[in-house]
Amino acid sequence: MEQLQEELKAHLMATNEEFRALAAQHAEFKRQVDAIEAKPHVTPEDEVEENRLKKLKLRVKDQMNDIMARYKAQQVS
Repeated sequence: MEQLQEELKAHLMATNEEFRALAAQHAEFKRQVDAIEAKPHVTPEDEVEENRLKKLKLRVKDQMNDIMARYKAQQVS
């Protein structure tokens, strides 16, 4: 199942501009979260920003999953 999921992601990365843009956003949010978590001292402002970025990252992931689900549904029908 995991293999099929990865193949679908690769296919959508190659063929779907919206999916590609969302994947780039997701990667950027992840990079920003990782940068905050790598700090030796995290301020309260950093924690607020980390939570904000994690929510944005999750929303983008949900959008990517929606695209994948729509693609699967089109293939079945």
